[in-house]
Amino acid sequence: MKVLGQSRRRFGEQERFMLLLITPAALLMALFQVLPIAIGANASFRDWALNNPKKTWVGLSHYIDVITDPAFLQVVLPNTFLFMAVSVAGALAIGLCLALVLNRGFRGQKLVQTMLLLPLMVAPVIAAIMMRWMFNDQFGIVNVVLEAIGIEGQPWMAQRWSAFGVILLTDIWLWTPWFMLLLLAGLQSLPKEPFEAAAIDGTTSWRVFRYLTLPMLRPVIVVCVVIRSIDAFRTFDIVWTLTGGGPARSTELFSLYAYVHAFLNLDFGKGSAAAIVGAVIILVVGLLLYRLMDRVMKV
Repeated sequence: MKVLGQSRRRFGEQERFMLLLITPAALLMALFQVLPIAIGANASFRDWALNNPKKTWVGLSHYIDVITDPAFLQVVLPNTFLFMAVSVAGALAIGLCLALVLNRGFRGQKLVQTMLLLPLMVAPVIAAIMMRWMFNDQFGIVNVVLEAIGIEGQPWMAQRWSAFGVILLTDIWLWTPWFMLLLLAGLQSLPKEPFEAAAIDGTTSWRVFRYLTLPMLRPVIVVCVVIRSIDAFRTFDIVWTLTGGGPARSTELFSLYAYVHAFLNLDFGKGSAAAIVGAVIILVVGLLLYRLMDRVMKV
């Protein structure tokens, strides 16, 4: 009876009300996240083609096929990690520079800040379509400008690295304002006293940035880089819209690899296995990246 009374006191009216509030969100999460993951995990162990209802158990064969696939090892993974590294580093560097400029304060700052935030309001697919038209080899504005100054236009989307560069440019343009906004908020939350003391001592701007701003901004940078890296790993929309993984799968990323197997080749089993392999990879990479960034920023 004492145990029952204690449990009732522990699970009082306030706790029941809190559970009532989170129940709808928990149900939606279970229905649209946990259940699909469970179905996908089950499918990854079966020969589950969408045009074949047998769903024969094949064990780990799909996983072996994925991790031994030359396209996965030699094209998809290198492309994905290169895209993740360059896009995150580029957006971080430009976003940090813009945040430092906006943090100084100047006439018309609010107008400039609003204009710099405009890419956040553009859907990635719309941005990709815009870039595809700009870099069109026949009537794109980029080739028009190049030809106007005497430089021959290029077939940007027909070559691997130029197409990959357009993908990177689109992603960096979309995500730089996100870094800028978070880093600017971090800069404005820093204490003023260390900077005032550095100004009195006549410290140069570079030393202030290197030894004061950067170390104090470290937690914000680490969180931004880890979150953005995980998101970059699963990028799909802009790559599919710009190149569809081409030319000849040379710009294919991990998300496209899983999508093609599951929904174009109708091999739901192998597509699910690829998705789970990718989830494991990004989990490990995310943990390693967090530790690495934490150590680097402490140096």
